[in-house]
Amino acid sequence: MSRYWSPIVDQLSPYVPGEQPRIDNLIKLNTNENPYGPSPQVIEAINNVVGDGLRLYPDPSSTGLRETVADYYGLTAEQVFVGNGSDEVLAHAFFAFFQQSRPLLFPDITYSFYPVYCRLYGIEYQTIPLDNAFKLDLEPYIQANGGIVFPNPNAPTGCLLSLQRIERLLERNRDSVVVIDEAYIDFGGESAVALVNRYPNLLVTQTLSKSRALAGLRIGLAMGSSELIEALVRVKDSFNSYPIDRVAAAAATASFNDEDYFRKVCRRIIESRELLSSKLRTLGFQLLPSAANFVFVHHPLRDASVIAAKLREQGVIVRHFRQPRIDGHLRITIGTPTQNQQLIEALESLRLSA
Repeated sequence: MSRYWSPIVDQLSPYVPGEQPRIDNLIKLNTNENPYGPSPQVIEAINNVVGDGLRLYPDPSSTGLRETVADYYGLTAEQVFVGNGSDEVLAHAFFAFFQQSRPLLFPDITYSFYPVYCRLYGIEYQTIPLDNAFKLDLEPYIQANGGIVFPNPNAPTGCLLSLQRIERLLERNRDSVVVIDEAYIDFGGESAVALVNRYPNLLVTQTLSKSRALAGLRIGLAMGSSELIEALVRVKDSFNSYPIDRVAAAAATASFNDEDYFRKVCRRIIESRELLSSKLRTLGFQLLPSAANFVFVHHPLRDASVIAAKLREQGVIVRHFRQPRIDGHLRITIGTPTQNQQLIEALESLRLSA
């Protein structure tokens, strides 16, 4: 600990993102990036905005982008918040809503940034165990709480909750904010944005990093009642009035305007996920049902960390989580058909069933 640090800094356990190796020709299936590029309209929009205008500050309210998102989801611009990636949006939500006298509730196996935010902001929290099938059981969440947050589909498991089950939770939990983190919703689920107008305590967050292939630009969204959005704006403007730059705003707007490309890419990834899942099962892997752009797998005969290390030797990177209950699992991002086949060939060379 440095003598110059504030006391809280020494107590933090920062989030550890997936590895971004600086090695050429790797098959990178560890961080759930989209294997396909963004829409050509996005590239055109970026090219059009790059120029002398970059000397000017962007719109601090990101009005055009918020209006585009609102039109897309059938909301008003006052029900939309945008930020520098969904991580920043979630951080603002934790600060705005979850510093309460009762604990925040979230799953024991979930996005590992949640406990990081809690430690940063001094938020008391309670983890609710996933069931034995690694699925979210919402019944234990019906208790006094200072808020609820979970991804749907869950990460890193990929399991999906139906919109009907989420609505049953909202019907029974009206006194605290419920945040549904929909980073992967476009790969097989139905968005809870459809419930926003009926439940003023519901906030839905999304990212453009996954299904819209804009991880390099850092664009996140939140959608909810104008009351919740106003709180996020107050936090944002007390932290950074210009989170979305001109390039990101133009790119995000263009992405929402090219629905055909977006749907085509999502379909390709879903089809690849199903094909890869089938091939992994023939190699003896056990898979959880995934509605995301990744699969969460376990091999009953081989150590997951060893498989990950052996794959890396062959130039294929997957994610291994060293934490209780899931240290025997690997999370594998869905790549292009060629990348997926190279993964299968690398696994076949390990003779996993021998």
